[in-house]
Amino acid sequence: MRVLGAALAAVFLMGAAAPEDDPYTWMEEIEGARALEWAKAENARSLPQLQNDPRYAGLYAEALKIATAKDRIPGVWFAGDGSLRDYWQDADHVRGIWRAASLDSYRGGNPEWRTILDIDALAKAEKANWVWKGADCLAPDDRLCLVNLSDGGKDAVEIREFDAAAGKFVEGGFRLPEGKHRVDWIDQDTLLVVTEWNKGEVTTSGYPYIAKLLKRGQPLSAAKQVFTGQKADGGYGVQSIVLRDPDGKVQAVVIQRPLDTFNAEYYLLVGDRPLRLDLPKKSSIQGYLDGRVIISLEEDWSAKGMKEGDLVDFDLAAFRNKPAALTPSLVLRPTLSQSVEQVATTRGRLVVALFDNVKGQVLSFRRANDAWASTKLDLPADSTIGIASASEHDDRLILNVTSYLTPSSQWLADASAGKPEQLRTLPPRFDASDMKVEQHWATSKDGTKVPYFVVSKKDVNLDGSNPTLLYAYGGFLVSQTPAYAATAGKLWLEKGGVYVVANIRGGGEFGPRWHNAGLKLNRMRVYDDFFAVSEDLIARKITNPKKLGIMGGSNGGLLMGVALTKRPELYNAVVIQVPLFDMIGYDHIGAGSSWIGEYGDPKVPEERAMLMSYSPYQNLKPGQPYPRVFIETSTKDDRVHPAHARKAAARLKEYGYDYLYYENIDGGHAAAANLNERAMRQALEYTYLMQRLMD
Repeated sequence: MRVLGAALAAVFLMGAAAPEDDPYTWMEEIEGARALEWAKAENARSLPQLQNDPRYAGLYAEALKIATAKDRIPGVWFAGDGSLRDYWQDADHVRGIWRAASLDSYRGGNPEWRTILDIDALAKAEKANWVWKGADCLAPDDRLCLVNLSDGGKDAVEIREFDAAAGKFVEGGFRLPEGKHRVDWIDQDTLLVVTEWNKGEVTTSGYPYIAKLLKRGQPLSAAKQVFTGQKADGGYGVQSIVLRDPDGKVQAVVIQRPLDTFNAEYYLLVGDRPLRLDLPKKSSIQGYLDGRVIISLEEDWSAKGMKEGDLVDFDLAAFRNKPAALTPSLVLRPTLSQSVEQVATTRGRLVVALFDNVKGQVLSFRRANDAWASTKLDLPADSTIGIASASEHDDRLILNVTSYLTPSSQWLADASAGKPEQLRTLPPRFDASDMKVEQHWATSKDGTKVPYFVVSKKDVNLDGSNPTLLYAYGGFLVSQTPAYAATAGKLWLEKGGVYVVANIRGGGEFGPRWHNAGLKLNRMRVYDDFFAVSEDLIARKITNPKKLGIMGGSNGGLLMGVALTKRPELYNAVVIQVPLFDMIGYDHIGAGSSWIGEYGDPKVPEERAMLMSYSPYQNLKPGQPYPRVFIETSTKDDRVHPAHARKAAARLKEYGYDYLYYENIDGGHAAAANLNERAMRQALEYTYLMQRLMD
């Protein structure tokens, strides 16, 4: 790819205005008065065009019914006190409640729920727009917890210590003001905190890089510094990884210093001294079991005979004694069709969720005689199988099983023995009796075979006339695996649409190699894969360009922008959700510089030339056959930043194009802060798709 540098530089010279000439930089002030006034005016112009459609009200009612249904499967996890815990939202608890029930009552079908914390009540009492962002609890009993509360859905949170048994915040307990904190319990009276200790002590992407030990009762100013990264570091800021045995005893504390999105250095914290660990920069610490530290590799470790995608382990004693000279042992080497999706540990088992040609299975590993042996759990085939929770008190697992047309189910499994037991199954949300799922393969520009799933009516006519929605993501090692299409099924499939999900490069469907193939200077492979799937749908006469719509969010929103500007003739509807769009200025907008490891650096000439060759904002031009697009974002998105969507719409307006724009004033990166907002967003999207592809 490096030989393309000169050609791409020529593309750059022919491109649009450089960032310093950008007339819309004022939109980068996330809650600036002018920007918000503009967004509200756009909402007032666009929303009636969708909400006045006679179909909108019905779509909203259907989406809201699905979102707030009380017969959803609770997302339970094992708590150290022996209970199952869950965070639940419905029509009566729009913000949600954190609650607990015994495993016996849950298995019996009538769980006796105890509310731990009511976020709706808290928001009302404090007159705040609180959004739940999880809780980190201290093992082994999980009584003391650090509750994360977000204002309107932002990534930045306020942290407060909470007593889960007493159901109240701890008076005088640990508390951190709003920020993008990274916090881990060391013991009952000690936290390892990474935060913005003093104004400006964050990386260029806005994440903290200084780690300190904070003792109970200490002011933040008294915390003891144990590690510092650098302001220029990329990724998501310094983080800690505390490895504990099943009884909660700390076995090792590791500091991760991200250099960019995927490369990091690891340091073993010995007292207050960080010792560099001899690990590849592309690797991830997955857990600890029976004296072994488990790590996955996202690149070859040739010096040690290991390959990208391998799951390896290390002796903890060697980890401590010789951190600079580690020797890995192989646990699992996936085949070319496989990828390791999740790794978890129970009291005595290492559990791996594996995908083979984008179909799931779960393996349970036991270590004996210095080697690992695995057994496959007996679970439904041709599904996505996710590990929701692994117990540290025994070897039990909570598993989620899902596929496009079969309602999702929840299983209780024993990783050491026995047949898994189905705990819950979701009632059907749409009539799938006359539908089918097929997996096809498209051939990308470089000859790579790219799989995709097609969900449709069994009697679908292959005459090119079917309204078709194609979804993809293509980045950050994120896999697009089969999942029950509740909303798409009700709002699209039932009404005669075809739903397609593409497993393009950039994702993790075939492990790190699938992701690494689309990084930086190779980014066009991701987009070529998407265009190949689009063309294959047309060649198979499933649809035609006037009936083909596409949708994607975040990195997938960037994909939508590239599709709009590169191949507008292929599509008649484009839903661009919370997108990246300005790839020449992205590194200084929001958390953008944390993704340089994915996209490349606009300050490096060769990488800038590649970015300029596909950056949607710079490649928008007047007089093109662009379809009428629908752009969505959120004012509270402090990750990607709404400026990308705002500037995209402003440039389209400047060039005289018709478009629709919706900016949720709350919502965070999901563009929806609660269930009502989520249903509204979905109803808007499918109204738009029907207008473009069914009318």
